[in-house]
Amino acid sequence: MTPLAEILRPKSLDDYIGQQHLVGQGAVLRTLIASGHIPSMILWGPPGIGKTTLATIISRTLHRPFHTLSAISSGVKEVREVIDKAKQQEGAVLFIDEIHRFNKAQQDSLLGAVERGTLTLIGATTENPSFEVISALLSRCQVFVLKPFGEQEMNQLLQKAVDYYTTLGRKVELKETEALMRISGGDARKLLNAIELIVNKAETTDIVIDDARAVEVIQQNLAHYDRQGEMHYDIISAFIKSMRGSDPNAAVYWLARMIAGGEDPVFIARRMLIFASEDIGNANPNALLLANACFEAVTKIGYPECRITLSQCAVYLASSPKSNSTYAALNAAQEMIGKTGDLPVPLHIRNAPTKLMKELNYGKGYQYAHDHPGNFVIQEFLPETIAGSTFYLPGNNPREQETRRQLHEKWQGKYGY
Repeated sequence: MTPLAEILRPKSLDDYIGQQHLVGQGAVLRTLIASGHIPSMILWGPPGIGKTTLATIISRTLHRPFHTLSAISSGVKEVREVIDKAKQQEGAVLFIDEIHRFNKAQQDSLLGAVERGTLTLIGATTENPSFEVISALLSRCQVFVLKPFGEQEMNQLLQKAVDYYTTLGRKVELKETEALMRISGGDARKLLNAIELIVNKAETTDIVIDDARAVEVIQQNLAHYDRQGEMHYDIISAFIKSMRGSDPNAAVYWLARMIAGGEDPVFIARRMLIFASEDIGNANPNALLLANACFEAVTKIGYPECRITLSQCAVYLASSPKSNSTYAALNAAQEMIGKTGDLPVPLHIRNAPTKLMKELNYGKGYQYAHDHPGNFVIQEFLPETIAGSTFYLPGNNPREQETRRQLHEKWQGKYGY
Protein backbone atom coordinates (compact mmCIF):
# COMPACT_ATOMS: atom_id res chain seq x y z
CA MET A 1 0.00 0.00 0.00
CA THR A 2 1.41 3.40 -0.99
CA PRO A 3 2.11 5.60 2.07
CA LEU A 4 0.14 8.83 2.40
CA ALA A 5 3.37 10.86 2.27
CA GLU A 6 4.14 9.38 -1.14
CA ILE A 7 0.58 9.88 -2.42
CA LEU A 8 0.68 13.57 -1.48
CA ARG A 9 4.21 14.19 -2.73
CA PRO A 10 4.14 17.41 -4.85
CA LYS A 11 4.75 17.09 -8.58
CA SER A 12 5.66 20.71 -9.34
CA LEU A 13 7.08 23.83 -7.69
CA ASP A 14 3.59 25.35 -7.61
CA ASP A 15 2.42 22.47 -5.39
CA TYR A 16 5.60 22.44 -3.30
CA ILE A 17 5.11 23.51 0.31
CA GLY A 18 7.70 25.55 2.18
CA GLN A 19 11.22 26.74 1.32
CA GLN A 20 9.93 29.95 -0.22
CA HIS A 21 13.34 31.53 0.31
CA LEU A 22 14.58 29.06 -2.32
CA VAL A 23 11.64 28.32 -4.61
CA GLY A 24 9.25 31.24 -4.13
CA GLN A 25 8.68 33.69 -6.97
CA GLY A 26 12.01 35.32 -7.81
CA ALA A 27 13.96 33.14 -5.34
CA VAL A 28 17.39 31.87 -6.29
CA LEU A 29 16.68 28.20 -6.92
CA ARG A 30 13.44 28.84 -8.79
CA THR A 31 15.30 31.31 -11.01
CA LEU A 32 18.02 28.76 -11.73
CA ILE A 33 15.44 26.10 -12.60
CA ALA A 34 13.61 28.54 -14.88
CA SER A 35 16.87 29.28 -16.70
CA GLY A 36 17.32 25.59 -17.45
CA HIS A 37 20.82 25.63 -15.98
CA ILE A 38 21.29 24.28 -12.47
CA PRO A 39 24.58 23.70 -10.66
CA SER A 40 25.48 20.60 -8.73
CA MET A 41 24.10 21.20 -5.27
CA ILE A 42 23.77 19.98 -1.71
CA LEU A 43 20.35 20.29 -0.07
CA TRP A 44 20.96 20.58 3.67
CA GLY A 45 18.19 20.42 6.23
CA PRO A 46 16.37 18.24 8.78
CA PRO A 47 14.41 15.16 7.68
CA GLY A 48 10.96 15.36 6.19
CA ILE A 49 11.10 18.86 4.69
CA GLY A 50 11.13 17.99 1.00
CA LYS A 51 14.73 17.47 -0.09
CA THR A 52 13.98 14.36 -2.16
CA THR A 53 10.78 15.92 -3.50
CA LEU A 54 12.62 19.07 -4.57
CA ALA A 55 15.27 17.05 -6.40
CA THR A 56 12.59 15.08 -8.24
CA ILE A 57 10.71 18.25 -9.20
CA ILE A 58 13.90 19.82 -10.54
CA SER A 59 14.56 16.84 -12.77
CA ARG A 60 10.94 16.61 -13.93
CA THR A 61 10.73 20.35 -14.65
CA LEU A 62 13.92 20.28 -16.72
CA HIS A 63 13.03 16.95 -18.38
CA ARG A 64 16.38 15.48 -17.35
CA PRO A 65 17.27 11.78 -16.96
CA PHE A 66 17.06 11.18 -13.22
CA HIS A 67 19.08 8.62 -11.24
CA THR A 68 18.70 7.98 -7.52
CA LEU A 69 21.12 6.36 -5.08
CA SER A 70 20.95 5.96 -1.32
CA ALA A 71 24.24 6.37 0.48
CA ILE A 72 23.09 3.71 2.94
CA SER A 73 22.97 0.93 0.37
CA SER A 74 25.15 2.18 -2.50
CA GLY A 75 28.89 2.33 -3.00
CA VAL A 76 31.56 3.18 -5.56
CA LYS A 77 30.35 0.41 -7.88
CA GLU A 78 26.83 1.84 -8.09
CA VAL A 79 28.17 5.38 -8.55
CA ARG A 80 30.34 4.30 -11.48
CA GLU A 81 27.43 2.47 -13.08
CA VAL A 82 25.35 5.65 -12.98
CA ILE A 83 28.23 7.70 -14.36
CA ASP A 84 28.59 5.27 -17.28
CA LYS A 85 24.87 5.65 -18.03
CA ALA A 86 25.07 9.44 -17.71
CA LYS A 87 27.80 9.57 -20.37
CA GLN A 88 25.20 8.33 -22.86
CA GLN A 89 22.54 10.83 -21.73
CA GLU A 90 22.06 14.56 -22.02
CA GLY A 91 22.01 16.49 -18.75
CA ALA A 92 21.59 13.54 -16.39
CA VAL A 93 20.87 14.26 -12.72
CA LEU A 94 22.14 12.03 -9.93
CA PHE A 95 20.34 12.37 -6.62
CA ILE A 96 22.14 10.87 -3.60
CA ASP A 97 20.09 10.68 -0.43
CA GLU A 98 22.02 10.92 2.86
CA ILE A 99 25.22 11.79 1.02
CA HIS A 100 26.88 12.40 4.39
CA ARG A 101 27.05 8.62 4.81
CA PHE A 102 29.37 8.28 1.81
CA ASN A 103 32.99 7.84 2.87
CA LYS A 104 35.87 9.72 1.24
CA ALA A 105 36.50 7.09 -1.44
CA GLN A 106 32.84 7.05 -2.41
CA GLN A 107 32.70 10.84 -2.60
CA ASP A 108 35.97 10.93 -4.56
CA SER A 109 34.35 8.70 -7.20
CA LEU A 110 31.93 11.53 -8.00
CA LEU A 111 34.51 14.28 -8.52
CA GLY A 112 35.49 13.70 -12.12
CA ALA A 113 31.92 13.36 -13.39
CA VAL A 114 30.76 16.48 -11.53
CA GLU A 115 33.77 18.51 -12.65
CA ARG A 116 33.39 17.50 -16.33
CA GLY A 117 29.65 18.04 -16.28
CA THR A 118 28.91 14.40 -17.08
CA LEU A 119 26.09 14.69 -14.59
CA THR A 120 24.56 17.18 -12.20
CA LEU A 121 24.80 16.03 -8.60
CA ILE A 122 22.06 16.76 -6.09
CA GLY A 123 22.98 15.50 -2.64
CA ALA A 124 20.65 15.54 0.36
CA THR A 125 21.97 15.62 3.91
CA THR A 126 20.70 16.20 7.42
CA GLU A 127 24.26 16.89 8.59
CA ASN A 128 26.45 19.96 8.15
CA PRO A 129 28.09 19.45 4.73
CA SER A 130 31.16 21.36 5.91
CA PHE A 131 31.94 18.35 8.10
CA GLU A 132 30.44 15.54 6.05
CA VAL A 133 31.28 16.34 2.40
CA ILE A 134 34.91 16.40 1.27
CA SER A 135 36.14 19.87 0.40
CA ALA A 136 36.93 19.02 -3.23
CA LEU A 137 33.34 17.92 -3.85
CA LEU A 138 31.81 20.66 -1.71
CA SER A 139 33.69 23.33 -3.69
CA ARG A 140 31.97 22.08 -6.85
CA CYS A 141 28.48 22.29 -5.35
CA GLN A 142 26.15 25.06 -4.30
CA VAL A 143 24.78 24.50 -0.80
CA PHE A 144 21.10 25.32 -0.26
CA VAL A 145 19.81 25.31 3.32
CA LEU A 146 16.23 24.07 3.76
CA LYS A 147 14.31 25.23 6.80
CA PRO A 148 12.07 23.16 9.11
CA PHE A 149 8.38 23.52 8.46
CA GLY A 150 6.53 26.05 10.57
CA GLU A 151 2.91 25.86 11.72
CA GLN A 152 1.63 27.39 8.48
CA GLU A 153 3.28 24.75 6.30
CA MET A 154 2.21 21.94 8.61
CA ASN A 155 -1.40 23.11 8.50
CA GLN A 156 -1.24 23.13 4.71
CA LEU A 157 -0.10 19.51 4.78
CA LEU A 158 -2.86 18.55 7.19
CA GLN A 159 -5.45 20.13 4.92
CA LYS A 160 -4.08 18.20 1.94
CA ALA A 161 -4.42 15.00 3.94
CA VAL A 162 -7.99 15.83 4.97
CA ASP A 163 -8.91 16.63 1.36
CA TYR A 164 -7.40 13.36 0.17
CA TYR A 165 -9.34 11.28 2.69
CA THR A 166 -12.51 13.12 1.64
CA THR A 167 -12.03 11.77 -1.89
CA LEU A 168 -11.99 8.28 -0.35
CA GLY A 169 -15.27 8.86 1.44
CA ARG A 170 -13.73 9.37 4.89
CA LYS A 171 -14.55 12.49 6.85
CA VAL A 172 -11.61 13.63 9.00
CA GLU A 173 -12.16 16.43 11.50
CA LEU A 174 -9.07 18.00 13.06
CA LYS A 175 -10.49 19.10 16.38
CA GLU A 176 -7.04 19.64 17.92
CA THR A 177 -3.62 19.62 16.26
CA GLU A 178 -1.16 20.54 19.03
CA ALA A 179 -0.14 16.93 19.65
CA LEU A 180 0.32 16.25 15.94
CA MET A 181 2.52 19.32 15.63
CA ARG A 182 4.56 18.35 18.67
CA ILE A 183 5.00 14.74 17.58
CA SER A 184 6.07 15.67 14.06
CA GLY A 185 8.47 18.43 15.10
CA GLY A 186 8.48 20.16 11.71
CA ASP A 187 8.89 16.87 9.81
CA ALA A 188 6.27 16.57 7.07
CA ARG A 189 6.77 12.83 6.68
CA LYS A 190 6.26 12.24 10.41
CA LEU A 191 3.14 14.39 10.34
CA LEU A 192 1.60 12.53 7.40
CA ASN A 193 2.63 9.15 8.81
CA ALA A 194 0.97 10.10 12.09
CA ILE A 195 -2.35 11.16 10.59
CA GLU A 196 -2.34 8.11 8.30
CA LEU A 197 -1.82 5.84 11.29
CA ILE A 198 -4.66 7.47 13.21
CA VAL A 199 -7.05 7.22 10.27
CA ASN A 200 -6.14 3.59 9.59
CA LYS A 201 -6.72 2.69 13.23
CA ALA A 202 -10.17 4.28 13.24
CA GLU A 203 -13.13 1.93 13.06
CA THR A 204 -15.53 4.43 11.47
CA THR A 205 -15.48 6.56 8.33
CA ASP A 206 -16.08 9.72 10.36
CA ILE A 207 -12.93 10.43 12.36
CA VAL A 208 -12.35 13.13 14.95
CA ILE A 209 -8.70 13.74 15.78
CA ASP A 210 -7.90 15.47 19.05
CA ASP A 211 -4.70 15.63 21.10
CA ALA A 212 -5.59 12.69 23.33
CA ARG A 213 -6.34 10.40 20.40
CA ALA A 214 -3.17 11.44 18.57
CA VAL A 215 -0.94 10.78 21.58
CA GLU A 216 -2.59 7.44 22.33
CA VAL A 217 -2.21 6.04 18.81
CA ILE A 218 1.29 7.41 18.16
CA GLN A 219 2.75 6.22 21.45
CA GLN A 220 1.41 2.73 20.85
CA ASN A 221 2.74 2.43 17.33
CA LEU A 222 5.80 4.64 16.88
CA ALA A 223 7.78 3.84 20.02
CA HIS A 224 10.90 2.84 18.13
CA TYR A 225 14.01 4.34 16.60
CA ASP A 226 13.78 4.63 12.83
CA ARG A 227 17.11 4.38 11.00
CA GLN A 228 15.66 6.44 8.15
CA GLY A 229 15.38 9.40 10.49
CA GLU A 230 11.79 9.38 11.81
CA MET A 231 12.98 9.74 15.42
CA HIS A 232 16.58 10.66 14.67
CA TYR A 233 16.51 14.03 16.42
CA ASP A 234 14.31 12.87 19.30
CA ILE A 235 16.70 10.07 20.28
CA ILE A 236 19.91 12.07 19.94
CA SER A 237 18.28 14.83 21.99
CA ALA A 238 17.44 12.32 24.74
CA PHE A 239 21.02 11.02 24.61
CA ILE A 240 22.59 14.49 24.94
CA LYS A 241 20.21 15.57 27.70
CA SER A 242 20.88 12.38 29.66
CA MET A 243 24.61 13.08 29.59
CA ARG A 244 24.02 16.73 30.47
CA GLY A 245 21.89 15.55 33.38
CA SER A 246 24.74 13.30 34.61
CA ASP A 247 22.74 10.08 34.17
CA PRO A 248 25.06 7.41 32.66
CA ASN A 249 22.31 4.75 32.81
CA ALA A 250 19.98 6.77 30.58
CA ALA A 251 22.86 7.79 28.32
CA VAL A 252 23.76 4.14 27.68
CA TYR A 253 20.11 3.26 27.09
CA TRP A 254 19.65 5.93 24.40
CA LEU A 255 23.02 5.00 22.92
CA ALA A 256 21.84 1.39 22.66
CA ARG A 257 18.64 2.58 20.96
CA MET A 258 20.66 4.44 18.34
CA ILE A 259 22.98 1.49 17.75
CA ALA A 260 20.02 -0.87 17.37
CA GLY A 261 18.45 1.56 14.91
CA GLY A 262 21.56 1.67 12.72
CA GLU A 263 22.63 5.23 13.55
CA ASP A 264 25.93 6.33 12.03
CA PRO A 265 28.54 5.85 14.83
CA VAL A 266 30.56 8.81 13.54
CA PHE A 267 27.52 11.03 14.04
CA ILE A 268 27.20 9.84 17.65
CA ALA A 269 30.92 10.37 18.31
CA ARG A 270 30.82 13.84 16.79
CA ARG A 271 27.92 14.86 19.01
CA MET A 272 29.84 13.67 22.08
CA LEU A 273 32.87 15.66 20.92
CA ILE A 274 30.74 18.81 20.76
CA PHE A 275 29.17 17.96 24.12
CA ALA A 276 32.59 17.67 25.78
CA SER A 277 33.25 21.37 25.14
CA GLU A 278 29.73 22.74 25.34
CA ASP A 279 28.57 21.02 28.53
CA ILE A 280 31.76 19.98 30.37
CA GLY A 281 34.39 22.45 29.23
CA ASN A 282 37.00 23.43 31.77
CA ALA A 283 35.26 21.61 34.60
CA ASN A 284 37.12 18.60 33.17
CA PRO A 285 39.32 19.38 30.13
CA ASN A 286 40.18 15.67 29.81
CA ALA A 287 36.64 15.08 28.57
CA LEU A 288 37.49 16.77 25.28
CA LEU A 289 40.60 14.62 24.91
CA LEU A 290 38.67 11.41 25.55
CA ALA A 291 35.82 12.45 23.22
CA ASN A 292 38.32 13.24 20.47
CA ALA A 293 40.05 9.89 21.01
CA CYS A 294 36.63 8.22 20.81
CA PHE A 295 35.86 10.02 17.54
CA GLU A 296 39.16 8.91 16.01
CA ALA A 297 38.72 5.33 17.23
CA VAL A 298 35.19 5.10 15.85
CA THR A 299 36.30 6.30 12.40
CA LYS A 300 39.01 3.61 12.37
CA ILE A 301 37.09 0.69 13.89
CA GLY A 302 33.46 0.95 12.81
CA TYR A 303 30.65 -1.35 13.90
CA PRO A 304 30.31 -3.63 15.76
CA GLU A 305 33.38 -3.08 17.97
CA CYS A 306 33.15 0.72 18.07
CA ARG A 307 29.96 0.43 20.16
CA ILE A 308 32.22 -0.42 23.13
CA THR A 309 34.23 2.77 22.65
CA LEU A 310 31.04 4.82 22.31
CA SER A 311 29.70 3.39 25.55
CA GLN A 312 32.94 4.10 27.43
CA CYS A 313 32.94 7.70 26.28
CA ALA A 314 29.22 8.23 26.95
CA VAL A 315 29.53 6.96 30.53
CA TYR A 316 32.60 9.11 31.14
CA LEU A 317 30.92 12.27 29.81
CA ALA A 318 27.71 11.61 31.73
CA SER A 319 29.65 11.04 34.97
CA SER A 320 31.91 14.08 34.55
CA PRO A 321 31.40 17.41 36.36
CA LYS A 322 29.61 19.89 34.11
CA SER A 323 30.20 23.49 33.06
CA ASN A 324 29.01 25.57 30.13
CA SER A 325 31.00 28.64 31.22
CA THR A 326 33.22 28.85 28.13
CA TYR A 327 30.23 28.32 25.82
CA ALA A 328 28.31 31.02 27.68
CA ALA A 329 31.35 33.32 27.54
CA LEU A 330 31.52 33.06 23.76
CA ASN A 331 27.79 33.69 23.45
CA ALA A 332 28.10 36.78 25.65
CA ALA A 333 31.03 38.09 23.60
CA GLN A 334 29.15 37.54 20.34
CA GLU A 335 26.12 39.30 21.78
CA MET A 336 28.33 42.27 22.69
CA ILE A 337 29.74 42.36 19.16
CA GLY A 338 26.19 42.37 17.80
CA LYS A 339 25.45 45.46 19.90
CA THR A 340 28.71 47.38 19.45
CA GLY A 341 29.95 46.30 16.00
CA ASP A 342 33.62 46.09 15.02
CA LEU A 343 35.29 48.20 17.68
CA PRO A 344 38.87 49.33 16.97
CA VAL A 345 41.75 47.36 18.44
CA PRO A 346 43.47 49.41 21.18
CA LEU A 347 46.69 50.95 19.85
CA HIS A 348 48.94 49.41 22.49
CA ILE A 349 48.09 45.83 21.40
CA ARG A 350 48.19 46.43 17.65
CA ASN A 351 50.95 44.87 15.56
CA ALA A 352 53.64 47.32 14.45
CA PRO A 353 55.81 45.68 11.76
CA THR A 354 56.56 48.94 9.87
CA LYS A 355 58.09 52.30 10.76
CA LEU A 356 54.91 54.14 9.83
CA MET A 357 52.84 51.99 12.17
CA LYS A 358 55.25 52.72 15.00
CA GLU A 359 55.03 56.44 14.25
CA LEU A 360 51.25 56.10 14.53
CA ASN A 361 51.77 54.66 18.05
CA TYR A 362 50.88 51.10 17.11
CA GLY A 363 52.14 48.95 19.98
CA LYS A 364 53.11 51.93 22.14
CA GLY A 365 52.67 51.23 25.81
CA TYR A 366 52.26 47.48 25.44
CA GLN A 367 53.67 45.61 28.42
CA TYR A 368 55.24 42.25 27.66
CA ALA A 369 53.85 39.89 30.32
CA HIS A 370 57.03 37.82 30.57
CA ASP A 371 59.01 40.88 31.66
CA HIS A 372 57.01 41.04 34.88
CA PRO A 373 56.85 38.94 38.05
CA GLY A 374 54.69 35.87 37.62
CA ASN A 375 54.56 36.54 33.86
CA PHE A 376 51.64 38.88 34.43
CA VAL A 377 50.94 42.61 34.44
CA ILE A 378 47.62 44.40 34.61
CA GLN A 379 46.70 46.11 31.34
CA GLU A 380 43.53 46.49 29.27
CA PHE A 381 43.04 44.26 26.23
CA LEU A 382 39.44 45.12 25.33
CA PRO A 383 38.37 48.11 23.17
CA GLU A 384 37.99 51.28 25.23
CA THR A 385 34.19 51.49 25.01
CA ILE A 386 33.71 48.03 26.53
CA ALA A 387 36.73 48.02 28.86
CA GLY A 388 36.10 45.99 31.99
CA SER A 389 33.32 43.91 30.45
CA THR A 390 32.91 40.38 31.77
CA PHE A 391 32.24 37.45 29.46
CA TYR A 392 33.81 34.46 31.19
CA LEU A 393 32.38 33.50 34.59
CA PRO A 394 34.08 30.37 35.98
CA GLY A 395 31.66 27.55 36.72
CA ASN A 396 30.83 26.24 40.17
CA ASN A 397 33.15 23.22 40.14
CA PRO A 398 36.51 22.54 41.83
CA ARG A 399 38.70 23.10 38.77
CA GLU A 400 37.07 26.36 37.72
CA GLN A 401 36.81 27.58 41.29
CA GLU A 402 40.61 27.42 41.36
CA THR A 403 40.61 29.37 38.09
CA ARG A 404 38.30 31.91 39.72
CA ARG A 405 40.68 32.28 42.66
CA GLN A 406 43.69 32.81 40.40
CA LEU A 407 41.92 35.39 38.24
CA HIS A 408 40.69 37.27 41.29
CA GLU A 409 44.20 37.33 42.70
CA LYS A 410 45.77 38.54 39.46
CA TRP A 411 43.16 41.08 38.44
CA GLN A 412 42.47 42.38 41.95
CA GLY A 413 38.73 42.08 41.60
CA LYS A 414 38.53 43.79 38.19
CA TYR A 415 36.10 41.23 36.85
CA GLY A 416 34.03 41.06 40.03
CA TYR A 417 34.97 37.47 40.86
